[in-house]
Amino acid sequence: MQSILIQKVHVIDTIRDERCDLLLENGKITELANNLHVDADIIIDGSAYVAMPGLYDMHVHFRDPGQTHKEDLQTGTAAALAGGVTGVLCMPNTTPPMDNAEQVRSYLARTAETGLAVGQAGALTMGLRGEQLADYAALKAAGVIALSDDGRPVSDAERMEAALHSAKAVGLPIVSHCEDLAIINGGIMNAGKVSAELGVKGMDRRSEDSMTQRDIELAAKTGAQLHICHVSTRGSVQIIRKAKAAGLPITCETAPHYFMLTDEKLRTRDADYRMNPPLRTEDDRLAIIEGILDGTIDAIITDHAPHTAEEKADFAAAPNGVVGLETSLAATLTAFYHTNQVTLADIVRLMSDAPRRILHLPALRLQPGAPADLILVDTKRKWTVDPANFRSKSKNSALKGMELVGKNVLTITNGIIRYADPVFGFTV
Repeated sequence: MQSILIQKVHVIDTIRDERCDLLLENGKITELANNLHVDADIIIDGSAYVAMPGLYDMHVHFRDPGQTHKEDLQTGTAAALAGGVTGVLCMPNTTPPMDNAEQVRSYLARTAETGLAVGQAGALTMGLRGEQLADYAALKAAGVIALSDDGRPVSDAERMEAALHSAKAVGLPIVSHCEDLAIINGGIMNAGKVSAELGVKGMDRRSEDSMTQRDIELAAKTGAQLHICHVSTRGSVQIIRKAKAAGLPITCETAPHYFMLTDEKLRTRDADYRMNPPLRTEDDRLAIIEGILDGTIDAIITDHAPHTAEEKADFAAAPNGVVGLETSLAATLTAFYHTNQVTLADIVRLMSDAPRRILHLPALRLQPGAPADLILVDTKRKWTVDPANFRSKSKNSALKGMELVGKNVLTITNGIIRYADPVFGFTV
């Protein structure tokens, strides 16, 4: 294992903000000091960069097993590490679903050598059918760190209440995709002015808002830990804000496309702008921003959902979902840091600390003795999103063609360089 000295780097986490040298040895951070004179194996001039803890994306789809023509463990890992993400929570809607201990153990065993901390969500119900509850104790013993029927929400309130009771008993959070499928009823984009003008069936916001309200009420009744996925509407932000004000331990997340884009993008009839929940209105976009800035929204994730170009070619028939692991940090820097709305420490909180806290994982700190799990970020780098350059197997980005400011340039986990920008002159 090589020793790495990063010189004169700006070190940022939620408790540290200083410029110093950073020494990594044997998989750990061993020293932070000025003017370190160490004969390290690798010496990096960090004067142009910010060192931050590795990010954690608690909502991704690696499509492995069963849908590996879209993504697999190796390409998903490569995309995450390139984007500065050193840990992920994979959703259970694989083929077959992650509803049994044997399936979970088999997958997690394959993640050990990736250099990425891969967490797995177990299915709430067998086959994601919303009927029989899975064996949560067995799933936890196999390594599951959360539960979800992502994409196939449990419609029956009594069964969802039972799931919350059972999840609480084993100490696992439920990560809830709040959507009433009966209200959606075949809609493919936000129901509103744009869908009407296009003559396309819409997805009414009541679907998200009503299920957010229902699940929060059930969490209050059971005392279970509930995390609301990919919030996209003003209504849901208001419901969650009210629940938090009442002292309920509810958490939630959103994704960059919800604070950067609106359903106006769908006028192109390009299915790369279709996801679930869908892009909403400008009023919703502003509400998401307000929710991030006032702390209602705890975490920024991607809902990284790869699909092939062939699948996305037909606007009306294409599956929902967009990729985002390689753009999420840059998008957040562009939208919030470079508009002077948040600090770099806030970004660490939103994209590293909060997801780990919600999932009961230890926070990463840049301090002596801590794991050497960190990234270097060029906060001033301007670049245009070109999906052809992605490491992800799929290219369905809603941010394609956008100029972003800020880019991850180096990723280290367990003291090993996993990704390096060409500017460093060496390959990984």
